[in-house]
Amino acid sequence: MLLRDRAEVGHEGKGPEEWFDGDVWFDVVHAGQEPSHIRANMVRFAPGARTAWHHHAVGQTLHVVAGIALIGTRDGTVYAARPGETVTCPPGEEHWHGATEDRFMRHLALWDGTAPDDDRPETTWLEHVTDCSPSAAPS
Repeated sequence: MLLRDRAEVGHEGKGPEEWFDGDVWFDVVHAGQEPSHIRANMVRFAPGARTAWHHHAVGQTLHVVAGIALIGTRDGTVYAARPGETVTCPPGEEHWHGATEDRFMRHLALWDGTAPDDDRPETTWLEHVTDCSPSAAPS
């Protein structure tokens, strides 16, 4: 067994504008080392903040810790997930996630990195969301 402190785990800071609309911060909780490829980030969204459209080569799981998470898909569906609820996004599914307009949201984002012989990126970032309003989503 190995106990690792925050300094050994990795990056923390504000999410880049290319990936997020609004203020988002993340802490790398775990970045697996061979043979593990698991990734875990604790992500905090300010009210109304969200990701750009993106997808993960091996899928992603979001476990909501605080607030209400909104998760949108290309067919226009917007799911609302509350603390203690978990949402799974299948491999390759384009989606976005973020906070409602009136409260902060925090989730644990889990995904697998790709294998060393797989040349796909773990996450493919796409355009910013322009055709959906988080305030119109269910609360």
